[in-house]
Amino acid sequence: MGKGTLFVISAPSGAGKSTLIARIRQMFPHIRYSISCTSRPPRKGEAEGVDYYFASTDKFRLMIQRDEFLEWKEVHGNLYGTPVAPVNECLASVRRMILDIDVEGANEVFKKVPGAVGIFVTAPSITILEQRLRLRGTDSEQSIRTRMVNAAREMEQAGMFKYQIINDDLEKAVEELAGIISKESGQSIPETCL
Repeated sequence: MGKGTLFVISAPSGAGKSTLIARIRQMFPHIRYSISCTSRPPRKGEAEGVDYYFASTDKFRLMIQRDEFLEWKEVHGNLYGTPVAPVNECLASVRRMILDIDVEGANEVFKKVPGAVGIFVTAPSITILEQRLRLRGTDSEQSIRTRMVNAAREMEQAGMFKYQIINDDLEKAVEELAGIISKESGQSIPETCL
């Protein structure tokens, strides 16, 4: 891999990671965003190469055999993975890339990309995570319980990340994440964002 910077951002459900990343992508428009590949069919409104790269299960398994993923796993009968080629291309051209991934996948990435900058985002407490999930109103009771068990396990592994951000106040968390990206990539925060 080249001299670019790979930012690996993980968080338990309800920590606000997606909102933070969306804000950072507006602040740093030149940072690439890693798009995952999946074997599940597109949902309404999802676009190829924007939301995911969609592949049949057979094609996905062939890509696994060809070692075309930085990491991959099966979730609820569907396969998900991070294609390695765009990451290599970005890092080789001394660019920056954000990888939005779960803790398990982050661990795999850290083994393969030793210079990757790990950032773990969490809420002030597990109770607040649960409150946020309930306020979203998109998860069943069983799903919330499963997510809470996973969140507790993920929070125990936060120490493998170089940085940890407690998303208690969104503006403060955005500022903190922008500061980390600026520091690690030697790229100042654009004036228009301050």
